Amino acid sequence: MVKLTVNDLKVRGKRVFVRVDYNVPMEEKDGVMVINDATRIKETLPTLDLLISQGARIILAAHLGRPKGQREPAMSLRPVAAKLADMIHRPVAFVDDCLGEKVEKTVGLLKDGDILLLENVRYYKEEEENCPVFSADLAKLADVYVNDAFGAAHRAHASTVGVARVIAQRGGQCAVGLLMERELKFLGDELDKPARPFVVILGGAKVSDKIKVIDRLLEKADTILIGGAMAYTFKLAQGHQTGKSLIEPDRTGLALAAVAKAKQRGVQFLLPTDNVIATPVDSGRVNKKGRPIYDLQNPRVNTALDIPADAEGFDIGPATAQRYAEVIRGAKTILWNGPMGMFEDKRFAEGTNIVAKAVVDATQQNGAKSIIGGGDSVKALHQAGLGEQVTFMSTGGGASLEFLEGTELPGVAALGDK
Repeated sequence: MVKLTVNDLKVRGKRVFVRVDYNVPMEEKDGVMVINDATRIKETLPTLDLLISQGARIILAAHLGRPKGQREPAMSLRPVAAKLADMIHRPVAFVDDCLGEKVEKTVGLLKDGDILLLENVRYYKEEEENCPVFSADLAKLADVYVNDAFGAAHRAHASTVGVARVIAQRGGQCAVGLLMERELKFLGDELDKPARPFVVILGGAKVSDKIKVIDRLLEKADTILIGGAMAYTFKLAQGHQTGKSLIEPDRTGLALAAVAKAKQRGVQFLLPTDNVIATPVDSGRVNKKGRPIYDLQNPRVNTALDIPADAEGFDIGPATAQRYAEVIRGAKTILWNGPMGMFEDKRFAEGTNIVAKAVVDATQQNGAKSIIGGGDSVKALHQAGLGEQVTFMSTGGGASLEFLEGTELPGVAALGDK
């Protein structure tokens, strides 16, 4: 069904509860929490600008981190309110709670076009429990509900599902925001009938995270390119040695089934033929989680089918990267989810960077539609300075994966149909 959108609403003078995804990366600097990347805030501005122009009284709700029902000062949304005010060039009120008398009073003072950001909804454990009483208390604040938080739409929480249901039950409208609308368009409509050739690039750590996506995309894709650590599980499944590489031995059957299905359907299914490997050596140090830190020594290209017993794979090799780039440059539709290696370390970033450049070349020179499925692929594009040169970058992460698997997202299902 086609969902009601924010463009279909008449909101002048109405209190509009807008669920946004402001789960932004932050770090402490000189005792103050500073936002490292404001992309998720920026992506909500078109929806907010539209609601402001229509005279809505905007109440923003979001989560930050995983405070598990506790008030964690480092996870307060107060810095987000200040950043949003800078970006939208107008005042943004902030209240240090998300329900109660103080919140209700502040909402009551809002005028048409005003914006209020509530404190982190996950300060209450009832948020993640989708508690009906908590949902009803939040819903009291508003007449209309808008969900623009695609990144949280796969969670059946109070602010993503419960509030929408309460508002709908009393006759209020519940709609998707402009960002959510674009996510559903590109990850849904554009991939249902893609222009061909349709090339899918899948990376990341685990086959188990992507197997449902692989299975579904084998119904649609012309070519699937596999990279990242999950490629080593495919290598293991084919009887090769993987050294100390990250593998899932219990998923080799799924890997072989995917290769067989691709052959049966005539889908080109490409796996790395060379890798960049290194020898991990225990440094004697531990990280914040108490796990050993390894020094990755002697990074080198491995062209053999087997990875040496003392080595670990960290990137696709140069021959694989060039082969993948040739396929990508000939595509008309591209879906990319997951980096080709440990791109955060420049010694293992080349494969991901070559793939990123090929995706941009296909988009800019060949008119391809390039859809980036959120998470680390977006980070990799930004790191390579290519983020603004693709067709669409999802803000989704886990939500993008579930949507690509064909799973109905609770946060979308709770919204009204046209």
